[in-house]
Amino acid sequence: MTANSVCIDTAAFLANLQELRQIGAYKTGVHRPTYSPDDMQSRHWLMARMAECGLEPSIDGIGNVYGRHPGPGPHLLVGSHIETQNHAGWLDGALGVMAGIALARAGLPVDVVAFADEEGHFEGGFLGSRSIIGQLDDAEIDRSRNRTTGQPLHEALAAAGLAGLPRMQLEPGRHKGFFELHIEQGTQLEGQGLRAGVVSGIVAIWQFKIRFEGMQDHAGGTTMAERRDAGLSAVRLLAAIDQEFPRHIGERTVWTCGRITLEPGAPSIIPGVAEVLFQFRDIEMEVLERLHAVLVRLVQESNRRERCHATLTQMSRATPAICDPAMMRCVEQAAEAHAPGQWQVMPSGAGHDAQYMARVMPAVMLFTPSIGGISHHWAEDTAAADLALCCEILGDAAQKFLAV
Repeated sequence: MTANSVCIDTAAFLANLQELRQIGAYKTGVHRPTYSPDDMQSRHWLMARMAECGLEPSIDGIGNVYGRHPGPGPHLLVGSHIETQNHAGWLDGALGVMAGIALARAGLPVDVVAFADEEGHFEGGFLGSRSIIGQLDDAEIDRSRNRTTGQPLHEALAAAGLAGLPRMQLEPGRHKGFFELHIEQGTQLEGQGLRAGVVSGIVAIWQFKIRFEGMQDHAGGTTMAERRDAGLSAVRLLAAIDQEFPRHIGERTVWTCGRITLEPGAPSIIPGVAEVLFQFRDIEMEVLERLHAVLVRLVQESNRRERCHATLTQMSRATPAICDPAMMRCVEQAAEAHAPGQWQVMPSGAGHDAQYMARVMPAVMLFTPSIGGISHHWAEDTAAADLALCCEILGDAAQKFLAV
């Protein structure tokens, strides 16, 4: 601990993380999908921890758990989420919420929040953080389904005991800024022997559906010259994207084909339809726009060359969330004080609740290393010393920003 720094009880912080880890334990990780019995148990467990450190806990109609500081401001908002991906890790999300509890326990004027469904088990994703800033309407809730089971969201809310509860909104002007501590979910910090990452911004994700229309036919009776194989057209376009994109990307651009669906999907039938879900991510709008233009051109070239017509539909188009410079300076100063020369500024390649908080208040994130870069898997882990260190950095950064 540095001179004049806030006193974080790191032993209690780590103990809380380990206790939360037991709810929905799976191998060395956690299986705690949104609104499941284990998820709801964890939310009520969290409310008890909030009360223990002097916060006023509540839960709303979308599942957000909120601990309100009862004293005078200025106040900060600190948090993340506590549900997990299926059979996944114990730190993704939970780390940021328990760090908020640690800051409240240390006496800082913070409200602590655990947003609902950051992991996107239900269509729409980021239900809690979008709801709390007024960007989730009842019509979307009525439309939303569980991506795995198809269960309607309103049924899941009723089963979780949340039906009829009001959905809270952030109090305008209450918060000076939002802090979120999170695991990196990558290898950049560990690979360079660093212990903290000050996040410069959160990438935007642009997602597309590409549908190829061919001709379903018999796999034995149809000659190769006669075929209109939608699956092969899809594969050839994806190969062209992979070849062309590197000429137009930024430093940390990534792109992914997350799903290819063939219809009818039988081994002895030539696919008549292929549907591809494709996305790319970057922190610079200029790069995103450039990649979009390249993708449009490649689809046009595919339609000129192939027998199967491709239709490109953009499913989502987000804006990168840039972290607040004043908050970043406070985190950088705290990182240098606690881990001199062992930190870096870096973008986040994953989406986080902070990107929605950044729409209504200054926001910043702090990353701690991920062992092996593993996340969204039960083997996800971070050294206890790194967890404690970054919680101390977060506490000092929060104290510095409150004084600005």
